[in-house]
Amino acid sequence: MIFERFGDEFMENRNFIRTIIEDDLRTGKHDAPITRFPPEPGGLLHLGHARAIILNHSLAEEYGGYFNLRFDDTNPIKAEESFVQGIQKDIAWLGCHWKHLLFASDYFDEMYHRAMVLVKKGLAYVCDLTSDEMREYRGDLTSPGTNSPYRERSIEENIQLFEAMKNGEFDDGAKVLRAKIDMASPNMNMRDPIIYRIQRATHHNTKDKWCIYPMYDFAHPIEDAIEGITHSLCSLEFEDHRPLYDWFVKHCEMEKVPRQIEFGKLMIANQVTGKRHIKRLVDDGIVEGWDDPRLITLAGLRRRGIPPQAIHEFIKAIGLPKSQGLTEIDMFYEIVRDYLSREARRIMSVVDPIKVIVTNYPEGKVESLETDYHRDHEALGSRKVYFGKELYIERDDFIEEKPNKKWKRLALGIEVRLMHGYFIKANDVFYNEDGSIKEIHATYDPNTQSGSGFNERKPNGTIHFVEASTAKEVEIRLFEDLVDNFEDKTIPIEDKINPNSKIVKTGYIEGDVKPKDKEAFQFTRLGYFALDDDSSEEKFVFNRVVELKSSFKVKR
Repeated sequence: MIFERFGDEFMENRNFIRTIIEDDLRTGKHDAPITRFPPEPGGLLHLGHARAIILNHSLAEEYGGYFNLRFDDTNPIKAEESFVQGIQKDIAWLGCHWKHLLFASDYFDEMYHRAMVLVKKGLAYVCDLTSDEMREYRGDLTSPGTNSPYRERSIEENIQLFEAMKNGEFDDGAKVLRAKIDMASPNMNMRDPIIYRIQRATHHNTKDKWCIYPMYDFAHPIEDAIEGITHSLCSLEFEDHRPLYDWFVKHCEMEKVPRQIEFGKLMIANQVTGKRHIKRLVDDGIVEGWDDPRLITLAGLRRRGIPPQAIHEFIKAIGLPKSQGLTEIDMFYEIVRDYLSREARRIMSVVDPIKVIVTNYPEGKVESLETDYHRDHEALGSRKVYFGKELYIERDDFIEEKPNKKWKRLALGIEVRLMHGYFIKANDVFYNEDGSIKEIHATYDPNTQSGSGFNERKPNGTIHFVEASTAKEVEIRLFEDLVDNFEDKTIPIEDKINPNSKIVKTGYIEGDVKPKDKEAFQFTRLGYFALDDDSSEEKFVFNRVVELKSSFKVKR
Protein backbone atom coordinates (compact mmCIF):
# COMPACT_ATOMS: atom_id res chain seq x y z
CA MET A 1 0.00 0.00 0.00
CA ILE A 2 1.17 3.53 -0.76
CA PHE A 3 0.24 4.53 2.83
CA GLU A 4 2.95 2.27 4.26
CA ARG A 5 5.69 4.01 2.27
CA PHE A 6 4.68 7.35 3.73
CA GLY A 7 4.83 6.23 7.35
CA ASP A 8 2.31 5.97 10.17
CA GLU A 9 1.10 9.56 9.92
CA PHE A 10 -0.28 8.80 6.45
CA MET A 11 -1.79 5.42 7.22
CA GLU A 12 -5.50 5.03 6.51
CA ASN A 13 -7.21 4.92 9.91
CA ARG A 14 -10.47 5.45 11.68
CA ASN A 15 -11.23 9.15 11.46
CA PHE A 16 -13.19 11.10 14.06
CA ILE A 17 -16.26 11.47 11.82
CA ARG A 18 -16.50 7.71 11.44
CA THR A 19 -16.50 7.44 15.23
CA ILE A 20 -19.38 9.95 15.47
CA ILE A 21 -21.41 8.04 12.87
CA GLU A 22 -20.84 4.71 14.60
CA ASP A 23 -21.94 6.18 17.93
CA ASP A 24 -25.12 7.57 16.32
CA LEU A 25 -25.91 4.19 14.76
CA ARG A 26 -25.20 2.28 17.98
CA THR A 27 -27.46 4.53 20.07
CA GLY A 28 -30.25 4.41 17.47
CA LYS A 29 -30.13 8.13 16.75
CA HIS A 30 -29.95 7.31 13.04
CA ASP A 31 -30.56 4.15 11.03
CA ALA A 32 -27.99 5.13 8.41
CA PRO A 33 -26.02 8.27 7.53
CA ILE A 34 -27.34 10.65 4.88
CA THR A 35 -24.74 13.10 3.61
CA ARG A 36 -24.48 15.68 0.84
CA PHE A 37 -21.95 17.69 -1.14
CA PRO A 38 -23.23 21.25 -1.83
CA PRO A 39 -21.07 23.03 -4.46
CA GLU A 40 -21.83 26.50 -5.76
CA PRO A 41 -22.16 26.31 -9.58
CA GLY A 42 -20.04 29.41 -10.11
CA GLY A 43 -16.99 27.49 -11.29
CA LEU A 44 -15.62 23.97 -11.52
CA LEU A 45 -14.28 21.90 -8.66
CA HIS A 46 -10.60 21.37 -7.87
CA LEU A 47 -8.44 18.82 -6.06
CA GLY A 48 -9.12 20.49 -2.72
CA HIS A 49 -12.82 19.60 -3.08
CA ALA A 50 -12.00 15.92 -3.54
CA ARG A 51 -11.65 15.33 0.20
CA ALA A 52 -15.20 16.56 0.88
CA ILE A 53 -16.69 14.70 -2.08
CA ILE A 54 -15.02 11.38 -1.32
CA LEU A 55 -15.61 11.72 2.43
CA ASN A 56 -19.33 12.42 2.09
CA HIS A 57 -19.81 9.66 -0.45
CA SER A 58 -17.67 6.94 1.12
CA LEU A 59 -18.96 7.32 4.68
CA ALA A 60 -22.59 7.22 3.59
CA GLU A 61 -21.94 4.17 1.42
CA GLU A 62 -19.87 2.37 4.05
CA TYR A 63 -22.66 2.53 6.64
CA GLY A 64 -25.59 1.77 4.36
CA GLY A 65 -26.80 5.31 3.78
CA TYR A 66 -26.70 7.56 0.75
CA PHE A 67 -25.18 10.76 -0.60
CA ASN A 68 -26.92 13.72 -2.25
CA LEU A 69 -25.46 16.19 -4.72
CA ARG A 70 -27.07 19.56 -4.06
CA PHE A 71 -26.14 22.73 -5.90
CA ASP A 72 -25.95 25.88 -3.80
CA ASP A 73 -27.51 28.17 -6.40
CA THR A 74 -28.74 30.86 -4.01
CA ASN A 75 -26.78 33.54 -5.88
CA PRO A 76 -28.40 33.97 -9.32
CA ILE A 77 -25.48 36.02 -10.66
CA LYS A 78 -22.88 33.30 -10.09
CA ALA A 79 -24.87 30.17 -10.91
CA GLU A 80 -24.38 28.90 -14.48
CA GLU A 81 -25.83 25.83 -16.15
CA SER A 82 -22.47 24.97 -17.74
CA PHE A 83 -20.93 24.64 -14.29
CA VAL A 84 -23.87 22.55 -13.10
CA GLN A 85 -23.18 20.06 -15.89
CA GLY A 86 -19.40 20.23 -15.43
CA ILE A 87 -19.57 19.53 -11.71
CA GLN A 88 -21.78 16.50 -12.28
CA LYS A 89 -19.23 15.18 -14.77
CA ASP A 90 -16.39 15.76 -12.30
CA ILE A 91 -18.06 13.94 -9.42
CA ALA A 92 -19.20 11.03 -11.60
CA TRP A 93 -15.61 10.73 -12.91
CA LEU A 94 -14.42 10.36 -9.31
CA GLY A 95 -16.78 7.42 -8.98
CA CYS A 96 -18.94 9.12 -6.32
CA HIS A 97 -22.57 8.42 -7.18
CA TRP A 98 -25.35 10.51 -5.68
CA LYS A 99 -28.85 9.25 -4.92
CA HIS A 100 -30.61 12.60 -5.41
CA LEU A 101 -29.60 15.50 -7.63
CA LEU A 102 -30.96 18.62 -5.94
CA PHE A 103 -30.76 22.41 -6.01
CA ALA A 104 -31.07 24.98 -3.26
CA SER A 105 -33.54 26.69 -5.57
CA ASP A 106 -35.81 23.63 -5.25
CA TYR A 107 -36.61 24.94 -1.78
CA PHE A 108 -37.08 28.67 -2.38
CA ASP A 109 -40.80 28.50 -1.54
CA GLU A 110 -40.10 26.55 1.64
CA MET A 111 -37.26 28.91 2.61
CA TYR A 112 -39.53 31.91 2.22
CA HIS A 113 -42.10 30.17 4.40
CA ARG A 114 -39.49 29.41 7.09
CA ALA A 115 -38.19 32.99 7.01
CA MET A 116 -41.75 34.17 7.55
CA VAL A 117 -41.94 31.85 10.57
CA LEU A 118 -39.05 33.82 12.08
CA VAL A 119 -40.74 37.12 11.25
CA LYS A 120 -43.99 36.04 12.89
CA LYS A 121 -42.11 34.91 16.00
CA GLY A 122 -40.40 38.29 16.26
CA LEU A 123 -37.03 36.72 15.41
CA ALA A 124 -36.46 38.48 12.09
CA TYR A 125 -36.91 42.04 10.89
CA VAL A 126 -36.62 44.13 7.74
CA CYS A 127 -33.66 46.50 7.91
CA ASP A 128 -33.02 49.63 5.79
CA LEU A 129 -29.37 50.17 6.70
CA THR A 130 -26.93 50.41 3.82
CA SER A 131 -24.04 47.94 3.58
CA ASP A 132 -21.62 50.53 4.95
CA GLU A 133 -23.94 51.45 7.81
CA MET A 134 -24.50 47.79 8.65
CA ARG A 135 -20.75 47.22 8.76
CA GLU A 136 -20.37 50.17 11.13
CA TYR A 137 -23.19 49.00 13.40
CA ARG A 138 -21.79 45.46 13.52
CA GLY A 139 -18.81 46.27 15.75
CA ASP A 140 -15.67 44.16 15.74
CA LEU A 141 -13.97 41.38 17.68
CA THR A 142 -13.18 43.68 20.59
CA SER A 143 -16.38 45.72 20.76
CA PRO A 144 -20.07 44.75 20.59
CA GLY A 145 -22.34 45.80 17.78
CA THR A 146 -25.13 48.36 17.94
CA ASN A 147 -28.76 47.53 17.34
CA SER A 148 -30.20 48.67 14.05
CA PRO A 149 -32.73 51.51 14.39
CA TYR A 150 -35.15 49.23 12.49
CA ARG A 151 -34.69 46.30 14.86
CA GLU A 152 -37.84 47.02 16.86
CA ARG A 153 -40.27 47.24 13.98
CA SER A 154 -43.52 45.50 14.82
CA ILE A 155 -44.20 41.98 13.65
CA GLU A 156 -47.07 43.28 11.51
CA GLU A 157 -44.86 45.86 9.80
CA ASN A 158 -42.12 43.28 9.17
CA ILE A 159 -44.63 40.87 7.64
CA GLN A 160 -45.89 43.60 5.33
CA LEU A 161 -42.39 44.76 4.36
CA PHE A 162 -41.06 41.24 3.76
CA GLU A 163 -44.00 40.48 1.50
CA ALA A 164 -43.38 43.74 -0.34
CA MET A 165 -39.72 42.76 -0.80
CA LYS A 166 -40.87 39.49 -2.36
CA ASN A 167 -43.33 41.30 -4.60
CA GLY A 168 -40.64 43.55 -6.04
CA GLU A 169 -41.82 46.82 -4.50
CA PHE A 170 -38.30 47.98 -3.50
CA ASP A 171 -35.07 48.57 -5.40
CA ASP A 172 -32.15 46.17 -5.20
CA GLY A 173 -30.26 46.69 -1.95
CA ALA A 174 -32.93 48.96 -0.46
CA LYS A 175 -33.85 46.52 2.29
CA VAL A 176 -32.77 43.17 3.72
CA LEU A 177 -34.31 40.69 6.11
CA ARG A 178 -32.15 40.05 9.17
CA ALA A 179 -32.33 37.51 11.97
CA LYS A 180 -32.80 39.06 15.43
CA ILE A 181 -30.23 37.29 17.59
CA ASP A 182 -27.58 39.18 19.61
CA MET A 183 -25.60 42.22 18.46
CA ALA A 184 -23.27 41.77 21.45
CA SER A 185 -22.41 38.14 20.70
CA PRO A 186 -18.66 37.39 20.67
CA ASN A 187 -19.40 35.29 17.58
CA MET A 188 -19.71 37.86 14.77
CA ASN A 189 -21.91 35.47 12.77
CA MET A 190 -24.63 35.80 15.41
CA ARG A 191 -24.88 39.59 15.18
CA ASP A 192 -28.20 39.80 13.36
CA PRO A 193 -27.05 38.17 10.10
CA ILE A 194 -28.81 38.88 6.80
CA ILE A 195 -31.30 36.20 5.76
CA TYR A 196 -32.63 37.66 2.48
CA ARG A 197 -31.50 40.36 0.06
CA ILE A 198 -33.18 41.96 -2.95
CA GLN A 199 -31.41 41.00 -6.16
CA ARG A 200 -33.03 41.21 -9.57
CA ALA A 201 -31.34 38.67 -11.82
CA THR A 202 -32.56 35.82 -13.96
CA HIS A 203 -31.88 32.55 -12.16
CA HIS A 204 -30.71 29.53 -14.17
CA ASN A 205 -33.42 27.39 -12.59
CA THR A 206 -36.29 29.60 -11.32
CA LYS A 207 -35.85 32.25 -14.06
CA ASP A 208 -37.56 35.49 -12.97
CA LYS A 209 -39.89 34.09 -10.32
CA TRP A 210 -37.95 35.62 -7.45
CA CYS A 211 -36.35 39.00 -6.83
CA ILE A 212 -35.28 38.12 -3.29
CA TYR A 213 -32.75 35.38 -2.56
CA PRO A 214 -31.72 33.68 0.69
CA MET A 215 -28.22 33.95 2.07
CA TYR A 216 -26.10 30.80 2.30
CA ASP A 217 -25.99 30.70 6.12
CA PHE A 218 -29.79 30.61 6.21
CA ALA A 219 -30.41 28.41 3.21
CA HIS A 220 -27.88 25.70 4.02
CA PRO A 221 -29.31 24.42 7.34
CA ILE A 222 -32.85 24.61 5.98
CA GLU A 223 -31.88 22.49 2.98
CA ASP A 224 -30.10 19.94 5.18
CA ALA A 225 -33.11 19.67 7.45
CA ILE A 226 -35.58 19.30 4.57
CA GLU A 227 -33.51 16.51 3.01
CA GLY A 228 -33.00 14.71 6.30
CA ILE A 229 -29.23 15.05 6.19
CA THR A 230 -27.91 13.37 9.32
CA HIS A 231 -24.28 14.49 9.21
CA SER A 232 -23.58 17.79 7.49
CA LEU A 233 -19.84 17.54 6.82
CA CYS A 234 -18.03 20.77 5.95
CA SER A 235 -14.60 22.32 6.13
CA LEU A 236 -13.20 24.10 9.15
CA GLU A 237 -14.00 27.67 8.08
CA PHE A 238 -17.67 26.94 8.88
CA GLU A 239 -16.96 26.05 12.53
CA ASP A 240 -17.86 29.55 13.74
CA HIS A 241 -21.05 29.34 11.67
CA ARG A 242 -22.28 26.22 13.48
CA PRO A 243 -24.17 28.12 16.26
CA LEU A 244 -26.01 30.04 13.55
CA TYR A 245 -26.71 26.80 11.66
CA ASP A 246 -28.24 25.28 14.81
CA TRP A 247 -30.16 28.49 15.57
CA PHE A 248 -31.90 28.49 12.20
CA VAL A 249 -32.80 24.79 12.41
CA LYS A 250 -34.30 25.30 15.87
CA HIS A 251 -36.17 28.57 15.38
CA CYS A 252 -37.44 27.76 11.89
CA GLU A 253 -39.07 24.75 13.56
CA MET A 254 -37.52 22.15 11.29
CA GLU A 255 -38.69 18.62 12.05
CA LYS A 256 -35.39 16.91 11.23
CA VAL A 257 -32.27 18.15 12.97
CA PRO A 258 -28.97 17.66 11.14
CA ARG A 259 -25.58 17.85 12.83
CA GLN A 260 -22.82 19.98 11.34
CA ILE A 261 -19.31 18.49 11.67
CA GLU A 262 -16.16 20.29 10.52
CA PHE A 263 -12.88 18.88 9.24
CA GLY A 264 -9.64 20.35 7.93
CA LYS A 265 -9.87 21.81 4.45
CA LEU A 266 -7.52 20.33 1.86
CA MET A 267 -5.31 23.15 0.61
CA ILE A 268 -2.64 22.53 -2.03
CA ALA A 269 0.49 24.70 -1.86
CA ASN A 270 1.43 26.97 -4.78
CA GLN A 271 -1.58 25.97 -6.92
CA VAL A 272 -4.29 28.17 -8.39
CA THR A 273 -7.62 27.10 -6.89
CA GLY A 274 -9.75 30.21 -6.27
CA LYS A 275 -12.61 30.58 -8.74
CA ARG A 276 -11.87 34.29 -9.10
CA HIS A 277 -8.27 33.59 -10.08
CA ILE A 278 -9.11 30.77 -12.48
CA LYS A 279 -11.86 32.79 -14.15
CA ARG A 280 -9.41 35.61 -14.72
CA LEU A 281 -6.85 33.24 -16.25
CA VAL A 282 -9.54 31.78 -18.51
CA ASP A 283 -10.97 35.15 -19.53
CA ASP A 284 -7.50 36.56 -20.27
CA GLY A 285 -6.54 33.53 -22.35
CA ILE A 286 -3.62 32.62 -20.09
CA VAL A 287 -5.06 29.12 -19.77
CA GLU A 288 -7.18 27.31 -22.34
CA GLY A 289 -10.22 26.83 -20.11
CA TRP A 290 -11.29 25.37 -16.79
CA ASP A 291 -9.96 22.01 -18.01
CA ASP A 292 -6.45 23.25 -18.84
CA PRO A 293 -4.12 20.40 -17.74
CA ARG A 294 -1.94 22.87 -15.83
CA LEU A 295 -4.80 23.58 -13.42
CA ILE A 296 -5.69 21.25 -10.57
CA THR A 297 -9.39 21.54 -11.30
CA LEU A 298 -10.87 18.05 -11.49
CA ALA A 299 -11.58 18.74 -15.17
CA GLY A 300 -7.94 19.72 -15.69
CA LEU A 301 -6.66 16.65 -13.85
CA ARG A 302 -8.98 14.42 -15.90
CA ARG A 303 -7.77 15.95 -19.16
CA ARG A 304 -4.15 15.68 -18.06
CA GLY A 305 -4.63 11.94 -17.56
CA ILE A 306 -4.72 11.64 -13.76
CA PRO A 307 -6.54 8.40 -12.83
CA PRO A 308 -9.44 9.00 -10.44
CA GLN A 309 -8.33 5.97 -8.42
CA ALA A 310 -5.10 7.80 -7.62
CA ILE A 311 -7.10 10.72 -6.22
CA HIS A 312 -8.88 8.31 -3.89
CA GLU A 313 -5.53 6.88 -2.78
CA PHE A 314 -4.25 10.42 -2.16
CA ILE A 315 -7.25 11.35 -0.01
CA LYS A 316 -6.85 8.18 2.04
CA ALA A 317 -3.11 8.69 2.41
CA ILE A 318 -3.35 12.21 3.83
CA GLY A 319 -6.09 11.21 6.27
CA LEU A 320 -8.70 13.51 7.80
CA PRO A 321 -7.20 16.12 10.15
CA LYS A 322 -9.24 18.48 12.29
CA SER A 323 -6.78 21.27 11.55
CA GLN A 324 -5.81 22.90 8.27
CA GLY A 325 -2.42 23.05 6.61
CA LEU A 326 -0.85 23.15 3.18
CA THR A 327 -0.22 19.90 1.31
CA GLU A 328 2.51 19.79 -1.31
CA ILE A 329 1.39 18.94 -4.83
CA ASP A 330 4.46 16.70 -5.15
CA MET A 331 2.92 14.30 -2.64
CA PHE A 332 -0.11 13.99 -4.88
CA TYR A 333 2.08 13.41 -7.93
CA GLU A 334 4.05 10.75 -6.05
CA ILE A 335 0.84 8.82 -5.37
CA VAL A 336 -0.23 9.21 -9.01
CA ARG A 337 3.19 7.96 -10.08
CA ASP A 338 2.94 4.99 -7.72
CA TYR A 339 -0.49 4.07 -9.09
CA LEU A 340 0.57 4.36 -12.73
CA SER A 341 3.72 2.32 -12.13
CA ARG A 342 1.41 -0.59 -11.33
CA GLU A 343 -1.28 -0.01 -13.92
CA ALA A 344 0.16 1.69 -17.01
CA ARG A 345 1.40 -0.06 -20.14
CA ARG A 346 5.06 0.66 -20.80
CA ILE A 347 6.25 1.67 -24.24
CA MET A 348 9.15 3.46 -25.87
CA SER A 349 8.80 7.01 -27.09
CA VAL A 350 11.23 9.64 -28.27
CA VAL A 351 10.36 13.21 -27.31
CA ASP A 352 13.38 15.05 -28.74
CA PRO A 353 14.51 12.82 -31.62
CA ILE A 354 17.80 12.35 -33.44
CA LYS A 355 17.86 9.95 -36.40
CA VAL A 356 20.29 7.03 -36.33
CA ILE A 357 21.19 5.27 -39.61
CA VAL A 358 22.34 1.70 -39.04
CA THR A 359 24.70 1.45 -41.99
CA ASN A 360 25.24 -2.33 -41.91
CA TYR A 361 21.55 -3.22 -41.59
CA PRO A 362 19.82 -4.50 -44.78
CA GLU A 363 17.98 -1.86 -46.81
CA GLY A 364 14.19 -2.20 -46.66
CA LYS A 365 14.18 -4.81 -43.88
CA VAL A 366 12.16 -4.32 -40.68
CA GLU A 367 12.05 -7.02 -38.01
CA SER A 368 10.06 -7.31 -34.82
CA LEU A 369 10.39 -8.73 -31.34
CA GLU A 370 7.38 -9.72 -29.20
CA THR A 371 7.63 -8.24 -25.72
CA ASP A 372 5.36 -7.56 -22.75
CA TYR A 373 3.87 -4.14 -22.03
CA HIS A 374 4.74 -4.61 -18.34
CA ARG A 375 7.05 -7.35 -17.19
CA ASP A 376 5.29 -7.62 -13.82
CA HIS A 377 1.74 -7.61 -15.24
CA GLU A 378 1.17 -10.09 -18.05
CA ALA A 379 -2.51 -9.14 -18.11
CA LEU A 380 -1.53 -5.87 -19.80
CA GLY A 381 -0.60 -7.92 -22.86
CA SER A 382 2.28 -7.68 -25.31
CA ARG A 383 3.27 -5.80 -28.47
CA LYS A 384 5.79 -5.94 -31.30
CA VAL A 385 8.89 -3.77 -31.05
CA TYR A 386 10.27 -3.01 -34.52
CA PHE A 387 13.91 -2.61 -35.60
CA GLY A 388 15.17 -1.37 -38.94
CA LYS A 389 17.80 0.62 -40.75
CA GLU A 390 16.56 4.01 -39.52
CA LEU A 391 15.86 4.66 -35.85
CA TYR A 392 15.09 7.58 -33.55
CA ILE A 393 16.82 8.03 -30.20
CA GLU A 394 16.63 10.82 -27.62
CA ARG A 395 18.89 13.78 -28.30
CA ASP A 396 20.01 13.65 -24.66
CA ASP A 397 21.18 10.05 -25.12
CA PHE A 398 24.03 11.01 -27.47
CA ILE A 399 27.19 13.01 -26.99
CA GLU A 400 30.13 13.11 -29.38
CA GLU A 401 32.83 12.41 -26.81
CA LYS A 402 32.19 10.41 -23.65
CA PRO A 403 32.70 12.95 -20.86
CA ASN A 404 33.41 10.57 -17.94
CA LYS A 405 32.91 7.06 -16.59
CA LYS A 406 29.40 7.92 -15.38
CA TRP A 407 28.15 8.53 -18.93
CA LYS A 408 26.16 5.38 -19.71
CA ARG A 409 24.67 6.30 -23.05
CA LEU A 410 25.76 6.65 -26.68
CA ALA A 411 28.91 8.46 -27.87
CA LEU A 412 31.20 8.20 -30.89
CA GLY A 413 33.10 4.94 -30.78
CA ILE A 414 30.97 3.75 -27.87
CA GLU A 415 28.63 0.75 -27.88
CA VAL A 416 25.23 0.68 -26.16
CA ARG A 417 22.34 -1.74 -26.04
CA LEU A 418 19.06 -0.66 -27.59
CA MET A 419 16.23 -1.74 -25.32
CA HIS A 420 14.52 -4.83 -26.86
CA GLY A 421 16.95 -4.48 -29.79
CA TYR A 422 20.65 -4.86 -30.54
CA PHE A 423 24.00 -3.42 -29.57
CA ILE A 424 24.91 -0.45 -31.75
CA LYS A 425 28.11 1.60 -32.02
CA ALA A 426 28.13 5.25 -33.16
CA ASN A 427 30.73 5.87 -35.86
CA ASP A 428 29.93 9.22 -37.50
CA VAL A 429 27.80 12.29 -36.86
CA PHE A 430 26.39 14.74 -39.42
CA TYR A 431 25.16 18.28 -38.82
CA ASN A 432 22.58 20.73 -40.06
CA GLU A 433 23.60 24.18 -41.27
CA ASP A 434 22.77 25.66 -37.85
CA GLY A 435 25.22 23.29 -36.16
CA SER A 436 22.61 20.97 -34.68
CA ILE A 437 22.95 17.23 -35.15
CA LYS A 438 21.16 15.95 -38.25
CA GLU A 439 21.85 12.23 -37.93
CA ILE A 440 24.20 9.63 -36.52
CA HIS A 441 25.64 6.73 -38.48
CA ALA A 442 26.11 3.55 -36.50
CA THR A 443 26.65 -0.19 -36.92
CA TYR A 444 24.86 -3.00 -35.13
CA ASP A 445 25.90 -6.47 -34.00
CA PRO A 446 23.34 -9.04 -35.23
CA ASN A 447 24.40 -11.49 -32.50
CA THR A 448 23.18 -9.25 -29.67
CA GLN A 449 19.42 -9.20 -30.09
CA SER A 450 17.66 -8.64 -26.77
CA GLY A 451 16.60 -11.96 -25.28
CA SER A 452 19.12 -13.95 -27.30
CA GLY A 453 21.21 -14.80 -24.24
CA PHE A 454 24.35 -13.21 -25.74
CA ASN A 455 26.10 -11.37 -22.93
CA GLU A 456 29.85 -11.85 -23.34
CA ARG A 457 30.56 -8.12 -23.31
CA LYS A 458 29.02 -5.23 -21.47
CA PRO A 459 27.65 -2.23 -23.40
CA ASN A 460 27.94 1.34 -22.14
CA GLY A 461 24.39 1.31 -20.81
CA THR A 462 20.96 0.77 -22.38
CA ILE A 463 18.92 3.40 -24.20
CA HIS A 464 15.44 3.32 -25.75
CA PHE A 465 14.52 3.98 -29.39
CA VAL A 466 11.73 3.72 -31.95
CA GLU A 467 12.03 2.34 -35.49
CA ALA A 468 11.51 5.25 -37.90
CA SER A 469 9.44 3.72 -40.73
CA THR A 470 6.79 2.26 -38.36
CA ALA A 471 6.84 4.99 -35.71
CA LYS A 472 3.81 7.20 -35.14
CA GLU A 473 4.46 10.94 -35.00
CA VAL A 474 2.79 12.48 -31.96
CA GLU A 475 2.49 15.85 -30.27
CA ILE A 476 3.82 15.78 -26.73
CA ARG A 477 2.92 18.39 -24.13
CA LEU A 478 5.16 18.80 -21.10
CA PHE A 479 3.81 20.58 -18.02
CA GLU A 480 5.27 22.29 -14.99
CA ASP A 481 3.56 24.31 -12.24
CA LEU A 482 1.43 27.06 -13.76
CA VAL A 483 2.60 29.74 -11.35
CA ASP A 484 5.68 30.48 -9.28
CA ASN A 485 5.31 31.62 -5.67
CA PHE A 486 1.52 31.74 -5.79
CA GLU A 487 1.24 32.50 -2.05
CA ASP A 488 2.90 35.92 -2.52
CA LYS A 489 -0.18 38.16 -2.70
CA THR A 490 1.89 41.26 -3.49
CA ILE A 491 2.55 40.06 -7.05
CA PRO A 492 -0.32 40.06 -9.61
CA ILE A 493 -1.13 36.55 -10.76
CA GLU A 494 -0.33 37.34 -14.40
CA ASP A 495 3.24 38.18 -13.31
CA LYS A 496 3.64 34.81 -11.59
CA ILE A 497 2.95 32.63 -14.63
CA ASN A 498 5.73 30.11 -15.26
CA PRO A 499 6.81 30.55 -18.93
CA ASN A 500 7.75 26.86 -19.02
CA SER A 501 4.41 25.68 -17.64
CA LYS A 502 3.59 24.21 -21.06
CA ILE A 503 6.13 23.09 -23.67
CA VAL A 504 5.01 21.39 -26.89
CA LYS A 505 7.26 18.99 -28.77
CA THR A 506 6.92 16.65 -31.73
CA GLY A 507 8.04 13.10 -31.03
CA TYR A 508 7.40 9.46 -31.88
CA ILE A 509 5.95 6.37 -30.25
CA GLU A 510 6.20 2.71 -31.20
CA GLY A 511 4.21 1.81 -34.29
CA ASP A 512 2.40 -1.20 -32.81
CA VAL A 513 0.81 0.77 -29.95
CA LYS A 514 -2.89 1.60 -30.23
CA PRO A 515 -3.81 4.00 -27.38
CA LYS A 516 -7.24 3.85 -25.80
CA ASP A 517 -9.19 6.95 -24.78
CA LYS A 518 -7.51 8.66 -21.80
CA GLU A 519 -5.13 5.74 -21.36
CA ALA A 520 -1.91 6.58 -19.54
CA PHE A 521 1.39 4.99 -20.63
CA GLN A 522 4.80 4.92 -19.11
CA PHE A 523 7.14 6.30 -21.76
CA THR A 524 10.41 4.55 -20.93
CA ARG A 525 12.69 6.82 -18.89
CA LEU A 526 10.56 9.89 -19.71
CA GLY A 527 7.49 9.75 -17.48
CA TYR A 528 3.79 8.93 -17.67
CA PHE A 529 1.75 10.28 -20.59
CA ALA A 530 -1.93 10.15 -21.50
CA LEU A 531 -3.99 11.06 -24.56
CA ASP A 532 -5.33 14.60 -24.62
CA ASP A 533 -8.81 15.57 -25.82
CA ASP A 534 -7.19 17.23 -28.85
CA SER A 535 -6.18 13.82 -30.20
CA SER A 536 -7.62 12.52 -33.46
CA GLU A 537 -7.28 9.34 -35.50
CA GLU A 538 -4.75 11.17 -37.66
CA LYS A 539 -2.57 12.45 -34.83
CA PHE A 540 -2.21 11.57 -31.17
CA VAL A 541 -1.59 14.30 -28.60
CA PHE A 542 -0.06 13.21 -25.31
CA ASN A 543 0.04 15.09 -22.02
CA ARG A 544 2.74 14.32 -19.51
CA VAL A 545 0.80 13.24 -16.45
CA VAL A 546 3.80 13.10 -14.11
CA GLU A 547 7.52 12.69 -14.48
CA LEU A 548 9.09 9.29 -13.91
CA LYS A 549 10.90 10.28 -10.73
CA SER A 550 10.24 12.77 -7.98
CA SER A 551 12.28 14.59 -5.40
CA PHE A 552 9.34 14.44 -2.97
CA LYS A 553 10.29 13.42 0.56
CA VAL A 554 7.90 12.83 3.42
CA LYS A 555 8.51 15.23 6.30
CA ARG A 556 9.05 13.31 9.49
